[in-house]
Amino acid sequence: MILLKEVNEIITLINVFTVDKENQYKLVEMLKKANEQIYNKQEGFISAIIHKSLDGTKIINYLQWKNRNDIEKMLKNTKVILHMNDVLNISKLDGSLYEIVSTYDKT
Repeated sequence: MILLKEVNEIITLINVFTVDKENQYKLVEMLKKANEQIYNKQEGFISAIIHKSLDGTKIINYLQWKNRNDIEKMLKNTKVILHMNDVLNISKLDGSLYEIVSTYDKT
């Protein structure tokens, strides 16, 4: 059975980073550290998931927040700004905010 849940209060920040293959591991480690030491301490943080492409050129950081206001506060945090400056020294970023429309779970 597949369960459909209607969800629209959570906001998701999806960052797609493009890197040279030799920097993929370094960026993954930078994002893991930031998720553990910075993002999860911010108000409204729910979760973060890091994906890396098998070809070594992309990383996706999928972060969920309770609401858009919490994301906007986080983006103004000095630690976040410093972290992102370091990240952008070795990657290109395509990031957007999303609302969850629905989720499907196999139960």
